[in-house]
Amino acid sequence: MATIEVTADSFNDAITENDIVIVDFWAPWCGPCRSFAPTFEKVSEKHPDITFAKVNTEDEQELSEHFQIRSIPTLMIFREQVVLFAQPGALGESQLEEVISKVRELDMAKVHAEIAAQQDSANQA
Repeated sequence: MATIEVTADSFNDAITENDIVIVDFWAPWCGPCRSFAPTFEKVSEKHPDITFAKVNTEDEQELSEHFQIRSIPTLMIFREQVVLFAQPGALGESQLEEVISKVRELDMAKVHAEIAAQQDSANQA
């Protein structure tokens, strides 16, 4: 699957309708963003079961603010609607592949249980 552009209107659908979503927050004027784009596209071709999405921070300022994007590019990875990875800066192809492998290996039942436990303790405080 090639990369898709997401907006504030389509972001939630992208996250809820796909198991794993990798989001690249970028801007057209950003040199490192433009340098990272071919790597992002190349890796997307190797993983047709993963949704690779791009958010133009110039056009989608509200979405960028919601996720507190302070530098670009910033990469976020969602799995089952949970943010598992968020890091500013461009990754190399091997680094991105390694992160994808780790995301795939996670026991999401355990992750959801940990989130529920944290929410329970926060509600009790």
